[in-house]
Amino acid sequence: MRGASVAARSSHGDPAPGIGRGAPRAIGLSAVIVAATTHAPRVLTIRHAAPGREPIEALPSGPLEAEHRTLEIGLRTWVERQTSERLGYVEQLYTFGDRDRVAAETALGAPGFVVAYLALVREAAPAGGADAVWQSWYRFFPWEDWRDGRPPHLAVLEQGLARWTEAAPSEGQRRLREERVGLAFGLHGADWNEELALERYELLYEAGLVVEAVRDLERPSGGEDAPSGVAMAVDHRRIMATAIGRLRGKIKYRPVVFELMPPSFTLLQLQRTVEALSGVRLHKQNFRRLVEQQGLVEETGAMTAATGGRPARLVRFRREVLLERPASGLRLRAGRRAVANS
Repeated sequence: MRGASVAARSSHGDPAPGIGRGAPRAIGLSAVIVAATTHAPRVLTIRHAAPGREPIEALPSGPLEAEHRTLEIGLRTWVERQTSERLGYVEQLYTFGDRDRVAAETALGAPGFVVAYLALVREAAPAGGADAVWQSWYRFFPWEDWRDGRPPHLAVLEQGLARWTEAAPSEGQRRLREERVGLAFGLHGADWNEELALERYELLYEAGLVVEAVRDLERPSGGEDAPSGVAMAVDHRRIMATAIGRLRGKIKYRPVVFELMPPSFTLLQLQRTVEALSGVRLHKQNFRRLVEQQGLVEETGAMTAATGGRPARLVRFRREVLLERPASGLRLRAGRRAVANS
């Protein structure tokens, strides 16, 4: 399990001025709990209703309490209390702490420092004391889904980013903004990199194209009609973007996708799940050849007709691969993707 950064960072990557001085702040715990179907990657969210405010979506969260012997025990306790979900695979993402969070600690009861985790589960009906529900992560990040080609509203966001770039206070900053936008959004000859989910959200925040920027920084909107996805409490959408980028990268070198699969499945179900997570379409034969070359699955001897077509072979994850080599993921390269051109 990878540890979070020890140093507190601002909500946009810079050291947080003032953090670490004065009275100690509470430590919070948040979980990005991911499940997947062949149609969509899904996250477990709860409805946060602060007094005098409109309800807003949030991640399962809670403070580290005296009875929690470790951070992970505290996280598992809060998740089970709020959703009745018992977590399996868990890893730390990052430590989040900034001035916006310190202000939110007073306004919303949110701790000034939060240790965030990524958890992978097989979807089950949520329960517990909170209003918990599974939702597609593309509801929060609609620009990240390229499975059916270029997202239809991405052009509006790019126009807003172009205005933000041109409004830079100096020529050097304008060039820097243009370069960042080009790399993150695959413009000016750059390829779309599905792992840069956090970088894209950060840019949209800086440009005032997401609701959180208008709310947190009290700045004018960078685009009133921008399709910026559903807002979340505090910086929970930034935490989710961090998890998306981490998971998209990790499925390429570790077999974590099988934590989301049922005990037996078809190769097409596996491919569709990987596509749902990565947000791109994959070439069917190349994908199957890759899975076979990596020795990731084995036959169960059973067939299924649930696909609606010809009966398909059922396979299962071959766990011996974890002992055979350290890097045993689905090494998806650009040449193996079949992404529709804009």
